[in-house]
Amino acid sequence: MTRWLAAMICVLLLSATARAEDKVTFGLDWKAEAEYGGYYQALATGIYAKHGLDVTIRQGGPQVNHTQLLLAGRLDFNITGNGFLALNFVKENIPFKAVAAMFQKDPAVLIAHPGQGNDNFAELKGKPIMISGDTRVGWWNFLKAKYGYSDSQIRPYTFNLAPFLADPHAIQQGYLGSEPFSIKQQAHFDPVVMLIADAGFKGYASLIAASDKMIQQKPDLVQRFIDASIEGWYSYLNGDPTPGNTLIKKANPEMTDALLAYGIKSLKDHGILTSGDAAKQGIGAMTAQRWADFYKATTEEGLYPKGMDITKAYTTQFVNKKVGMDGQH
Repeated sequence: MTRWLAAMICVLLLSATARAEDKVTFGLDWKAEAEYGGYYQALATGIYAKHGLDVTIRQGGPQVNHTQLLLAGRLDFNITGNGFLALNFVKENIPFKAVAAMFQKDPAVLIAHPGQGNDNFAELKGKPIMISGDTRVGWWNFLKAKYGYSDSQIRPYTFNLAPFLADPHAIQQGYLGSEPFSIKQQAHFDPVVMLIADAGFKGYASLIAASDKMIQQKPDLVQRFIDASIEGWYSYLNGDPTPGNTLIKKANPEMTDALLAYGIKSLKDHGILTSGDAAKQGIGAMTAQRWADFYKATTEEGLYPKGMDITKAYTTQFVNKKVGMDGQH
């Protein structure tokens, strides 16, 4: 019995040591909202802890550059908004890559007022559009190539709805599960909402990025973080999202139950996480073919040089395992 107790104590001490060492700092690319619900759900319900992880989630925002913090080693993982940013890692020879693609569709949208002749992407050619600096180097280039938009149309987007609400001719960027709801709440009309993915934009979104060094030296840690995050997303979408929502509201008091419910419904209705590759291979899935197709489209638009080794932009070693709510492969 003494030997058995000693062995058990040893195991518990080793387990505690491992858990204490496995602290993870994870940066979001915006403030806490339903689009990050799976991570908060994994934290709130103990899914991360079950996988031996002590996770700290740091919010992003208009004044926060988490990519810089990732490069500086102050974050272990971060959300990389879209495939353009992952290809930029390769183009600039930065040793980081995407390890999971949580969104199969980019939830970015353009929003317009109804009844103004701004009901589809083609009709927006030549008209002023408010977008952010990040968008200018991202999916804006896709719209330029497909619909003949030009940079002369760009107006600054300050993440404030007031300019849009004041001008019936205004057009601005937004997020599927956020701005449309806020516009209806404040102005009492349903805006025209155009999902970039519906225009044929095939890039992944909300990718999780990690350093090549971490991938090589701590693959088990990366795998556990990805598995737990995926499990958190299944729980958030298919189970009771209340635990995750409670943490989201604590982190971002601007979030309301109604807005969170709208965000979750938007994610589900449009298959943001569960369509595409994820339909067969689980949330987070990526394929070499889709990356190749995305790269081909961007090179045709002149955004990236031909001949880049795009396998440096991503790795599929941690995904395509059909991890479900129970964390089983």
